Amino acid sequence: MRQLARILEVNDAADNRSDVQALSKILPRLPQGVNTELGPDATGVGWVYQYALVDTTGKRNLAELRSLQDWYLRYYLQAVPGVAEVAPLGGFVRQYQVNVDPTRLQAYNIPIGKVVSAVREGNNDVGGRLVEFTGREYMVRGRGYAKSTADLQNVVLANSPSGVPVTVRDIGNVTLGPDLRRGVSDLDGWGEVVSGIIVMRQGENALRVIDRVKAKIKEIEPGLPPGVKLVTAYDRSDLILASIDNLKRTLIEELAVVALIILIFLWHVPSAAIPIITIPVAVMISFIPMRMMGMTANIMSLGGIAIAIGAMVDAAIVVVEQTHKKLEEWQRTGRKEDYHTVVVNAVKEVGGPSFFALLVIAVSFLPVLTLEAQEGRLFKPLAYTKNFAMIVAALLAITLDPAMRLMFTHMENFQFRPRWLARATNAVLVGTIHSEDKHPISRVLMRLYEPVVTWALRWKWLVIAGAVALVAVTVPVYQRLGSEFMPPLDEGALLFMPTTLPGISIAEAQRLMQTQDRILMRFPEVLRVMGKAGRAETPTDPAPLSMMETIVLLKPKSQWRKDVTTDQLVNEMNEAVRIPGVSNAWTMPIKNRIDMLTTGIRTPVGIKIYGADLTRIEQLGRKIESALSPVRGTRNVFAERTAGGYFLDFDLKRDQLARTACRWMTRRWW
Repeated sequence: MRQLARILEVNDAADNRSDVQALSKILPRLPQGVNTELGPDATGVGWVYQYALVDTTGKRNLAELRSLQDWYLRYYLQAVPGVAEVAPLGGFVRQYQVNVDPTRLQAYNIPIGKVVSAVREGNNDVGGRLVEFTGREYMVRGRGYAKSTADLQNVVLANSPSGVPVTVRDIGNVTLGPDLRRGVSDLDGWGEVVSGIIVMRQGENALRVIDRVKAKIKEIEPGLPPGVKLVTAYDRSDLILASIDNLKRTLIEELAVVALIILIFLWHVPSAAIPIITIPVAVMISFIPMRMMGMTANIMSLGGIAIAIGAMVDAAIVVVEQTHKKLEEWQRTGRKEDYHTVVVNAVKEVGGPSFFALLVIAVSFLPVLTLEAQEGRLFKPLAYTKNFAMIVAALLAITLDPAMRLMFTHMENFQFRPRWLARATNAVLVGTIHSEDKHPISRVLMRLYEPVVTWALRWKWLVIAGAVALVAVTVPVYQRLGSEFMPPLDEGALLFMPTTLPGISIAEAQRLMQTQDRILMRFPEVLRVMGKAGRAETPTDPAPLSMMETIVLLKPKSQWRKDVTTDQLVNEMNEAVRIPGVSNAWTMPIKNRIDMLTTGIRTPVGIKIYGADLTRIEQLGRKIESALSPVRGTRNVFAERTAGGYFLDFDLKRDQLARTACRWMTRRWW
């Protein structure tokens, strides 16, 4: 029976009430037999973890493994905080099947509808009220659920004229068999497996949810049957941890480079220590408001800090340079006052302007906070963390930096023995403040800089005209650059999505998918292949059997062949899995989920055709498919056959039905 699955994604109580009220108005107008269900609080982007059940002993079939998934693993894992549902895929769901003999039915004059009603009513638990005796009260229960095929075979359908009961056994037999399937899975091309997909609740932290799931799996693995193990087919935490580690390493490198540049150009260790200390202190303090707002250390939030590092030290460097200038002047004029007073006056002159300059930089990112929907969720963490870092740096410029300036500034050398230790201490803690014309680095740069500036000022109109000409030249280049919402992220995994014509059987889809997976496993860069044809049992997966989704986990690039890039690998794989009648599409798991959720198209580029006639839409789609195939940069073009498929139609001859007094039953019994 077809079901209309509607996922209500609510953000607050008002949205919840309005959606439920709208749904209550629609329900009476739905066709007979069409039901609604409340789907999970999740989307396809929430597919964060996938595993496969593998029996290394070969003693258990797919039906037993599916029962283990549905009645054991599923309930344990679904209880993990942050998990919306555990979607099963593959294997066989066991069910009782009543095989009826039409000849016996006719002999006993029992309609098929009566058999269905009797089996349904004979497989049910019911509750009664209370019975009181011997000082106790007993709750009445009717335990009627079938526990074996014999229980269903003994269900009474009618009584014969002689009073003998007619049971299900008399008109057919009851067996255990598989339910109809709309999805299969394959692991590494070795054949069908039973798998489970962990779907995360919307708004949850993916890394924390995956860690909880792994802990729960580790806890329940000892209870699995001997030889049965869980094999990880997809784990998003690997990408998250690798991205964060890469960004942390980049931050450390950036801090080291900034510190080195400051040390070289100031050529004074105590002065260079001030901005070098300011950077990590500002970064650490900026994590406090992040924590208060519930933000995590992810790619975008750490990226905001990385962008802010260069500007965070501006105020500290300005204060240091101003102090150097004042101390140089103080030394030339004979040191008439205490050098601490000189330092304080220098800080007062530039402290305020430096503070507001950093605030201006922070304010420039405020428009990013007005973004909404997908753009807002993506870029708001970056804007928040950058602003936090800049505000903290501005506060440190008028608090911590002046204090360190006074503490680190020493104009008198230390005198103690041994002399070599005193000289080393004075070089580090006291140092010598060099003027710009005596600085070994600045002096060379100023000699190179001065003639260029002199020439530019002398021929100012020529310089301005040249700048305008360069801008004009870049306009056509800019127009050819193209645009994209965000640069592609190397997820460390590929998503192979072959599509064939509708109407393919589940057995043929499984055979085709297994062949493709075996080919992909031949590549030395591939670690694991997990294929899916059709849909998993979740409202977040509407895929038909004609669309396959194969996750290809890649090894670390250090284990790849020499000089092989991701694009080259995809091209080689695409050529290897070319099969007549199949259109290949390549993307990455998270990118695909986002594209499908926002546009309904599973590839980065697609064309939507709107109209009232499905046949006409399909014809236009085929023409566009033929026209776009030769376009440069196009790997595959496929137009979906919206009206395709194979049908077994029964056309009624109503006059003959009337002569035999036979009625057409529109009710379906399956």
